[in-house]
Amino acid sequence: MMSNNKILLFSTILILPFLGCKEVSEVASCEFTESLEGYNLVWSDEFDGSEIDANKWSYDLGDGCEISEDLCGWGNNELEYYTDRSRNSFVEDGKLVIEAIREAPLYLGKHQYTSARMVTKNKGDWKYGRIDVRARMPIGQGLWPAIWMLPTDNAYGDWPKSGELDIMDYLGPAPERTFGTIHYGHENWAFNSQGLILEEDEENFHEAFHVFTVLWTENCIQFRMDGQDVGVANTRSTTLPSTFPFDQRFHLILNVAVGGNLPGNPDATTRFPQRMEVDYVRVYQEK
Repeated sequence: MMSNNKILLFSTILILPFLGCKEVSEVASCEFTESLEGYNLVWSDEFDGSEIDANKWSYDLGDGCEISEDLCGWGNNELEYYTDRSRNSFVEDGKLVIEAIREAPLYLGKHQYTSARMVTKNKGDWKYGRIDVRARMPIGQGLWPAIWMLPTDNAYGDWPKSGELDIMDYLGPAPERTFGTIHYGHENWAFNSQGLILEEDEENFHEAFHVFTVLWTENCIQFRMDGQDVGVANTRSTTLPSTFPFDQRFHLILNVAVGGNLPGNPDATTRFPQRMEVDYVRVYQEK
């Protein structure tokens, strides 16, 4: 299990080549429509109840040190300690809230920040489809909320060999930007990170809810925001067929990280508590 230990660079497209001496197979271009025709809704959470549905969500707990020393700070020197407390994650007004808190006194005597990392592993696991998440972000230096996916079975080995899909990465001090990223690589870590900047007249990701989407098929992965493509599609032409691990089951993760190598630690301008609010999660697969 890995965390948000990724280096995000805002660009039109960024590809770190992997074993570039090998020939890359060409595949047909990816074409997706905004219409839901041809899809079935196979899993969803509208957060209409009074509590988080334990049949759909579990928690990753702690700071990673319990798993291994390499994962302390979840591989990124982060400061948060993830809990399953109702203070850090709860349902309010028909929305899921994940709240990052500055603790005083320190939590468990040593942790300055707490938050939540919620997962659908073994409760919602999918191979291909469309996932829509409508959410509003926190704001402030040192905050890193994410909507992302990891493989359920690690069929190709430990991270990054079995891949990672980041539907939405966002850094608190840049409320007008979002990123979509894939991670992969058998011998060397490679990734493709693409970003989108809102127009000046659009409400930023802290001010308003936006819909973050991944469209995922056997040969193609496209990220979207409010129906707008985030960069170009990731295909077997932009990685390599021999290292395209996105043909297995993946599960969804929602979390708010605090501090770390990226995005840096909170400073005097950062106000707590800060929350990511999620209006709904909807998973569709082709009929």
